[in-house]
Amino acid sequence: MSIDIPAPLTVGEHAYRAIRADIIFGRLKPEQKLGLERLKEIYDVSVSTLREILGRLGSEGLVLAEGQRGFQVAPVSSGDLREIADLRLLLEQHAIGLSFAAGDLEWEGAVVAAHHKLALLEKQMLAGDKTQAELWKRYDLEFHRALISACGSRALLDIYGAIYDKYLRYLMVALVFRGDVAAREHEQLLACALTRDAARARDILTSHINECVAFAARTGHLDKK
Repeated sequence: MSIDIPAPLTVGEHAYRAIRADIIFGRLKPEQKLGLERLKEIYDVSVSTLREILGRLGSEGLVLAEGQRGFQVAPVSSGDLREIADLRLLLEQHAIGLSFAAGDLEWEGAVVAAHHKLALLEKQMLAGDKTQAELWKRYDLEFHRALISACGSRALLDIYGAIYDKYLRYLMVALVFRGDVAAREHEQLLACALTRDAARARDILTSHINECVAFAARTGHLDKK
C-alpha cells in the first residue's frame, strides 16, 4: 500500500501562509501599509509574487488595495466583528447539531484531547503568563473545530475555518481574554459534547461568542481613530 506524501510548499505558498498568519495574529497591524520592497526583504519573495499574494489576501478581506498607492492591512471595527461573529455562530451552531449526532468514540477522544491542551494554556494565562497567547488561540480553534469535526461536510468546515480566522484577528487586536469565565464555558461545551446535548451547547456557544464580542468592544482597540 502506497502512502501519499504531500508535495512541499512552493516559495509563494509558504510566503502567503506566513503573511496571512502575521495579519491574523496581529503582527501586521490593521491599516498598516504593506510596502512591497519591505515585504520582499521580510518574506524573501519577488514583487510579482507578493502582488499575487496580496491580491489573494484581498479576496479574503484581509488586505485592501489602495489603487496606485499599494496595499494595506484591512481595518477593523466593532461593527465588523459583530457581523463576523454572527456568521461564526450561525455556522458553528448548525455544525454542532450534525457533529453531536454523528460523532463516535474517535471523535470524543479528539474533543477531549483538544480541550485538555486548551485548558492547560488557559491555566497558564490565568496565572498571569501571557507569553503563549498565540498558541492559546490556536488551541481554542482546535477545540472548537474538534467539536464540529464530525459534521460530515468538508465545505462547512472550510468555510468555518475562514470565518474563524477573521474572527480571531479581531480578538488578537482587542487582546481578548475573558479568564475563568471562558475556561468554564469550554468545560461546559466539553460536557455537552460527551452527553450529546446539542441544545445546551448552542446556548453556551451563543453566550460565549456574544460575550467575547462585547468584551472586545469595551477594550476600545477596535474603533481607534
